Amino acid sequence: MKNKLLIIASCGLLLLAAGCKNDKDKEPEQTTTQSQTLYGNMESPSWSAPADYDMSSSMTAVVKVDLAAQYPDKAADFQLNDKDLLAAFSGEECLGVASPQDGLFYLYIVTPSGSNGQIVNGQMIKLVYYSAHYKNLFEAADAFPFANDTQQGTVATPFVPTLIVAK
Repeated sequence: MKNKLLIIASCGLLLLAAGCKNDKDKEPEQTTTQSQTLYGNMESPSWSAPADYDMSSSMTAVVKVDLAAQYPDKAADFQLNDKDLLAAFSGEECLGVASPQDGLFYLYIVTPSGSNGQIVNGQMIKLVYYSAHYKNLFEAADAFPFANDTQQGTVATPFVPTLIVAK
């Protein structure tokens, strides 16, 4: 009787081990996540810069967005669209919005709120890009500091952010 139980238990362990091995050897199921595709189903955001802002403190950015260069395997069909938008944010506050002109975004960034009329140098600015082609949002991987009366990028050497699909 003990031998039969030992044989049954051994067979059960072998089957369990074989089943585990097969699960490990299986390729993971392919799921489409935001990180795997550039396409989304988002409508154009309704971003707007503050109507009332301290005009004594602002900066500009000349930005080039080129998803085809950044994602050559996934964005070979990328083209800027006149419905594309690029916005500058400090936290949740939108500080400027631009549409592309001649392949570049000319972004006017106003003073972040909370400044009480004083310049807020060093406050971090995050860029967010809406692609009408992909119907998706992309965020710049790195922020840059707000610096009064400065320019991030030029027409000759525009600022080219590394963009990732927003979550």
